[in-house]
Amino acid sequence: MGRPRRSEFEDVIAIAAKLPWWAGLGLAVVAYLGLHAIAAPQGAAPRTLQDFGGVVGGQFIRTLAGFGQYVLPFAFLTGATVSVVNRWKRRRLHERISSSQDSTSLEQMTWREFEMLVGEAFRRRGYAVEETGGHGADGGVDLVLSKDGERFLVQCKQWKASKVGVKILREHYGVISADGAAGGFVVTSGVFTGEAVAFAAGKNIDLIDGPQLRSMIVGVRKAGEEPGRPATLTRAPGPGTTESTPACPRCGEAMVRRMAKQGRNAGKPFWGCPTYPKCRGTVPID
Repeated sequence: MGRPRRSEFEDVIAIAAKLPWWAGLGLAVVAYLGLHAIAAPQGAAPRTLQDFGGVVGGQFIRTLAGFGQYVLPFAFLTGATVSVVNRWKRRRLHERISSSQDSTSLEQMTWREFEMLVGEAFRRRGYAVEETGGHGADGGVDLVLSKDGERFLVQCKQWKASKVGVKILREHYGVISADGAAGGFVVTSGVFTGEAVAFAAGKNIDLIDGPQLRSMIVGVRKAGEEPGRPATLTRAPGPGTTESTPACPRCGEAMVRRMAKQGRNAGKPFWGCPTYPKCRGTVPID
């Protein structure tokens, strides 16, 4: 059975909740002032039958505006409140995980908390993040990232036991291609199978497993790394793979696999800093 459709009132709240809180507050003020001006009573009395029809129509519009001048701003204010609460939750989650010594902390949160955490991690790397919502724990595009005019689709897999297999990657890669996005990410609290890692190699889809996500959040180098050399962040590989992820030689962030789009290395994979263009550190892939 499908979910019941949301009302228009709930749709407005959902839209406002995705905006910065100050935008929702501004829309509430604009909506009230605009509708209040329309709802103001008019003094002209009808003189003919045609005038009477116009007056009735105008009164109907003013009645709707009079009702809407309170309902619409209330919806925007409610959405702004939700935006503030969600922002607070995201920051608390990020701080909790970054300071936690518990290696199972990612697995202990709900799928919704996991999506919020992943979104916050990308926000702190300069991406504009849209939480699509409505997909639940079953899958689908959970986040849409925007940066430098490009779109990236993210699917989050907060699985406590199962490994993310190649089927999930094939489906997500198909969605990326159909959407025309520049690339995508699959993020899991666990690990990927060897077949999944092999499938992603050379494609515009990046895999971020639990240890990598924690490294993104904590953002620290391994102790004892020599300055100027990329630290190696051990990846939790799938069966039959020994792949590791380097840290950016400039800022120490866990790097992501990218594909060169132009120049003499066009079509070749390389490790790129996730904070690009803030940091332009790269590491070649042999």
